[in-house]
Amino acid sequence: MIFPLLWMISTSLKTSGDVFAKPGLIPDPVVFDNYLEIWKVIEVDVYLFGIFHITSGFLMFFINSFFVAACVTVGKVFTSSLAAYAFARLKFPGRDQLFFAYLATLMIPGTITMIPVFVLFTKMPEYHLGQWMNTYQGMIVPQMFTAMGTFLLRQFFMSLPRDLEDAARIDGCGLFGTYFRIILPLSKPALATLATMVFVGTWAAFMWPLIVVTDVELQTIPIGLAHFQSYHSTDWALLMAAAVVA
Repeated sequence: MIFPLLWMISTSLKTSGDVFAKPGLIPDPVVFDNYLEIWKVIEVDVYLFGIFHITSGFLMFFINSFFVAACVTVGKVFTSSLAAYAFARLKFPGRDQLFFAYLATLMIPGTITMIPVFVLFTKMPEYHLGQWMNTYQGMIVPQMFTAMGTFLLRQFFMSLPRDLEDAARIDGCGLFGTYFRIILPLSKPALATLATMVFVGTWAAFMWPLIVVTDVELQTIPIGLAHFQSYHSTDWALLMAAAVVA
């Protein structure tokens, strides 16, 4: 599994002429020019978020990816932890049945829901619900809710001793006080694991941002790499350098 990664790094350190002329794993000579060139090859002139003047297309894709991934990560960890806490600790009629029904949505591939969500977003302005196509919220909000995160955190919450929560309630903590002061601090390993998984997955997401966004200034790095390849379809050294950074 590591060989393709090593080959990508090796190719990124070669000149365009050496990619096929010297197909060995160790580049000779080693050049770093590709890592400088990727920031210049796609030129744009946009004000990102209406504030930052960006002239490098690759930098723009990079910032967009970081912003979207960070927002999705924070939102998903928060919503998943709230739902997991409810399923793990609160008692209400149909709790277990609702949880299993929610968990069953994991069997539905994400590609199946893309078209209905896309149609819903295109209809939003007709019902005065704002513009969701070609916006950051269009990329972020649909990725903020997942049964996987809720399942992961619920299982962890159920392993925590209830005595700590009982002691907190005796000291005057309410439901949300217990959640924020007891449950979340004790759940840092699970929260960090979920945050890492979500951030990496959102950073690498290609299909949904491609569908919901057409404006270049909103596109993320996976889409930017596709543009990069269209600009330089034969410069594999440059493409590999961009892929390594991405």
